[in-house]
Amino acid sequence: MPGWQPDLVRTSPFLGSVAVQESCPDPAGHWITISGTCDTRETILKRDGASVVTSSSCAATSGSWYSPYDGATWSAASDVDIDHLVPLSEAWGSGAYGWTAAKREQFANDRTRPQLIAVTDNVNQSKGDQDPGTWWPSRTAYKCTYARAWVQVKHCYGLSVDSTEKSALTSVLNGC
Repeated sequence: MPGWQPDLVRTSPFLGSVAVQESCPDPAGHWITISGTCDTRETILKRDGASVVTSSSCAATSGSWYSPYDGATWSAASDVDIDHLVPLSEAWGSGAYGWTAAKREQFANDRTRPQLIAVTDNVNQSKGDQDPGTWWPSRTAYKCTYARAWVQVKHCYGLSVDSTEKSALTSVLNGC
């Protein structure tokens, strides 16, 4: 209705009956122990790095990491994040909200699919929770790989895509 404005006095009593969408559980502390003292992050740093040396507590003390998102190479593990290719909150909104805690933990620590990848920390932070409808790696040569990996992860976990995400993926994949 053009020009119609809700009346605060008449609408505020109804707010209590509006369903609240549960948000994605806090992902802090989601890395699990893989072997000894090595957690998922440390395991991915070793997998994706070159000449990685670790301390007795499994922390990467030296090595080299190439970020396929932007083509940068880093010599300090602190400059590298482990990206969840399909971000945890994106997964939550695409169907993970119905998963058990164990399945969410499996997804967050999945080393068998292209879900976890070592990348430049500030690039990962700028990506945040975005999907391909709004974010792509800056390195053009990696976009086809990224799109294929995204589809593989979403398909494997039975996660949905929205129309903007699907359109962006289709556009990139048609050019591969």
